[in-house]
Amino acid sequence: MANWYPLLLKLEGRKCVVFGGGAVAQRKAGGLLETGADVLVVSPRLTPELLEWSRRGRLRWTAREAEESDLDGAALAFAATDRPDLNRRLAEAAAGRGIPANVADDGESGDFIVPAVLRRGGLVLTASASGAGPALPVRIIGELAERYGHDYNENVEILRTIRRIVKSSVADPAERRALLGAAVTDEALAEWRAASRLDDADGLVARLRQLAKRTEGTDTSCGT
Repeated sequence: MANWYPLLLKLEGRKCVVFGGGAVAQRKAGGLLETGADVLVVSPRLTPELLEWSRRGRLRWTAREAEESDLDGAALAFAATDRPDLNRRLAEAAAGRGIPANVADDGESGDFIVPAVLRRGGLVLTASASGAGPALPVRIIGELAERYGHDYNENVEILRTIRRIVKSSVADPAERRALLGAAVTDEALAEWRAASRLDDADGLVARLRQLAKRTEGTDTSCGT
């Protein structure tokens, strides 16, 4: 079994090629569209949803069988046709060009796998079974969706503001970590959402110091 290294990629404006026009290709393309990637789908036929995305200009569609030249300038490739032999050939062609490829029907034979994803604004939660199938990760993401509701869309933006204030107001890295750790408790998040404004930097830092004293001894390694 391969040992995978998890990471998040910035794909906005970068060409990503999806080979195939079925349900699997649709899932791959949909995830890419959420990142702002420049998505090219290559397939003689598309699902109704992919076709609609093409008509609306959300992605580009080349209506024919795949060709190696489709990989020109691509950051990522997704081999998601209904032909395993073609998927392998496309992945090999991508590898020859130094382009990471995902093989939909045989994840471990590609360069990367795509986890199940939950997005709450800027908060991105993922789960993967390292190529053992999507059922367990999908279940786990469903459980996370119940725990981390749509309030977290707002939470992330609030915490982005708080982090900026703390970084500009507090010089000591250890204290920054403590304050940012105190900022993410359920009590603190509810307090920030109830506040109409966060423009009192001194008052915010003072409140964070109060909360940090109550959370001393817990792990607050949230970075600087």
